[in-house]
Amino acid sequence: MGELVLQEVIENKIYLIRGHKVMLDKDLAGLYGVSVKRLNEQVRRNIKRFPADFMFQLNDRENEILKSQFATSSWGGARRANLHAFTEQGVAMLSSVLNSERAIQVNIAIMRAFVKLKKNLVTYKKLSQKIGELERKVGKHDEDILIIFEAIKRLMEPPPVPPKPRIGFHP
Repeated sequence: MGELVLQEVIENKIYLIRGHKVMLDKDLAGLYGVSVKRLNEQVRRNIKRFPADFMFQLNDRENEILKSQFATSSWGGARRANLHAFTEQGVAMLSSVLNSERAIQVNIAIMRAFVKLKKNLVTYKKLSQKIGELERKVGKHDEDILIIFEAIKRLMEPPPVPPKPRIGFHP
């Protein structure tokens, strides 16, 4: 039961920023049971392990957008620096710099959440393709059905009345 709750918590903390699925330093610190300051300190000490595709700092606009999405009570105190966002690879790299037993277990759960998210995305894409195929088929069938209805309507129309021959002398 606890692992399911942890999976749900983790899945709700994965955001799409700059086209990447990321987790924020404040959320990761909470999951790992360390302060944001300590987490970022460890990252700075091992900065060579975190290239731009593993971790990036949010700009002021992104930071404000995220702040507005959270209730002020859950955002925490004022921060001088903008949040850091960690991609899946960055989160994996965190496991090498945060070496507690809890960090290891949380990292395993996070990796599973990212894998589940990818599977759901693949399933969604397949489902979307199937729906597209069905729409095209139905669209084609709709055209065919309309043609059939038009043919039936023409068959149901009474035959044209031939013009009555005129009686009398015709020049």
